[in-house]
Amino acid sequence: MWQALRNELHPKGLEIVTVALDVDPGAARQWIAPVNPNHPSLIDTAHRVDELFGVVNVPNGIWIDETGMIVRPVEPAWPERESPPDWQQLANSPDVPEPMRETLKLAANIRIQPAEYTAALRDWVEKGSESRYALPPEEVIARSGPRGKAEAEAAARFELGQYLWESGRRDLAPRHWREAHRLQPDNWTYKRQAWSLADPFQGPTDLYDSCWVNDVKKIGAENYYPPLDLTPARGK
Repeated sequence: MWQALRNELHPKGLEIVTVALDVDPGAARQWIAPVNPNHPSLIDTAHRVDELFGVVNVPNGIWIDETGMIVRPVEPAWPERESPPDWQQLANSPDVPEPMRETLKLAANIRIQPAEYTAALRDWVEKGSESRYALPPEEVIARSGPRGKAEAEAAARFELGQYLWESGRRDLAPRHWREAHRLQPDNWTYKRQAWSLADPFQGPTDLYDSCWVNDVKKIGAENYYPPLDLTPARGK
């Protein structure tokens, strides 16, 4: 999906860089390699984009102009697609185990806004800094998520867990990831990373007090992503 959008808009000056967040590079490569992308496709094993840009869920997008200035901070980012993903057809299949069907049904109720996001992106590519969706620095800061002490400590805890995992002391990593979850409970990238290493389907395990299904039920699938704020920049 991103590759098709990139190929459409690249002649007009847009480059898309995709970044997979995964402690295990192999887990990300199995999705990247079959697509054979012609744009930069990176794997962030340390979740540095979480720490640097405030990413708390995926897919998220950040707009950076040709001068290196951020003109839209982190927000849900979905490209349009011609047909629903194959997994949606499995939600009611009797061949799929009940726990997985529950996960798929919840995922199907997640609110996304691909048409609105793609339209705004195309507008920015066409008009550049004159686009109503390109924000000045003060609005970028105002719309960015909080980066206080708790978020900073959560990033440090996650990084420590990642170091322990990679250095072979994997039994010590979960307690630091649990603390990252406590400090920044709205960071789904931290949660999903830890859950998926304990269970590929991010289900209940003895290592963590929560799982994807239970946490999504708490907030409601429709609130999994915040709504896009596509109000025009001031003065446009």
